[in-house]
Amino acid sequence: MTTATPHRTGRSGSSSNTPPEVPAGAPAPTTADGPDPAASRRPAIDWRIRFGVLSLIWGFSFLLIKVGTHGYAPFQVTFGRLFFGTAVLAVAIAVRRERLPRGIRTWGHLTVAAFILNAVPFSLFSYAELTIPSTLAGICNATSPLWGMLLSLVALSEDRPTRRRVGGLGLGFIGVLTVLGAWQGFSGLDFSGTAMALLASLSYAVGWVYVRRTLAGNGSSHLSLTGAQLFMATVQLAVVTPLFTDMPTSFPVVPLLAVITLGSLGTGLALLIQYGLVAEVGPTTGQMVTYFVPVIATAAGVAVLSEPLHWNTPVGAVIVLVGAALTQSRSGGSAAARAKSSPPAEPKPTPTPAPTSSAAAADQP
Repeated sequence: MTTATPHRTGRSGSSSNTPPEVPAGAPAPTTADGPDPAASRRPAIDWRIRFGVLSLIWGFSFLLIKVGTHGYAPFQVTFGRLFFGTAVLAVAIAVRRERLPRGIRTWGHLTVAAFILNAVPFSLFSYAELTIPSTLAGICNATSPLWGMLLSLVALSEDRPTRRRVGGLGLGFIGVLTVLGAWQGFSGLDFSGTAMALLASLSYAVGWVYVRRTLAGNGSSHLSLTGAQLFMATVQLAVVTPLFTDMPTSFPVVPLLAVITLGSLGTGLALLIQYGLVAEVGPTTGQMVTYFVPVIATAAGVAVLSEPLHWNTPVGAVIVLVGAALTQSRSGGSAAARAKSSPPAEPKPTPTPAPTSSAAAADQP
């Protein structure tokens, strides 16, 4: 489930999703005037509690998408999600007196990032869950680091893969085939829905590469850039939704509450929580949410929606997560060797993980 990370300068292949809406090392986000004061405030609630809350919010997002599509068209679910998510971030920006990004070029890049990282994947997941279980959608979302690793091999020539990371890539896709039941000829699998969920995950990875190349080092704060990006995605869905859907003749309460919760909690509040976690404990710990999301999504789908669960789904999910973790690892030996052979470099700002999945991230799912 995922939004732009303008300060990203690290390896795309070591990102998480999030999501997320999930997913690279980073200190507290900075602005053009130095450390971001909003990120330096230590919250009253322990980070472990907030970590658990974020995992639950993003894990249940796939269930909320499924419930939302029971009463509304997928584009309507996506528009509502973005609208309420943007509203939450707008309030946060106003309370913290953040300044919105400036410059036509920056807003142009944010518009593209909003399309790739929000409008497209959010809509694809909504359409996918018309025909596939929310459990499968959650597992497909966890493949974002695998796609990121694959893209880094193609698009980022400076990102040299290690044997461990390449092995993790292969292992991860073996896990995907296990989840899909490849040895059974994909029997009972809805190809279109599954393909849309995987494309949504791929869209997050593409978006990370784009953001890294276009918005890295932008002087605006992380919060203002994220809010601006969500706003542009909301505008895009406001244009698209009336063209492809009819105005609802009724407003079912439960699906409506699901959409409101998905936007305000699963997108807006979740991004604020993740932002604080990264600033306080760093992205290495913060990105671990990525590995809890599919577990919670599967448990929620089975327990609440009574979705079927076969042995290959949890087994394949574990393989996917192990592969994703390996793609984000770095070889300590090679890093040390590079450090010895390279002259001291001027410190550079390290990236903040994209919320993603939804976190990611992840949104973000």
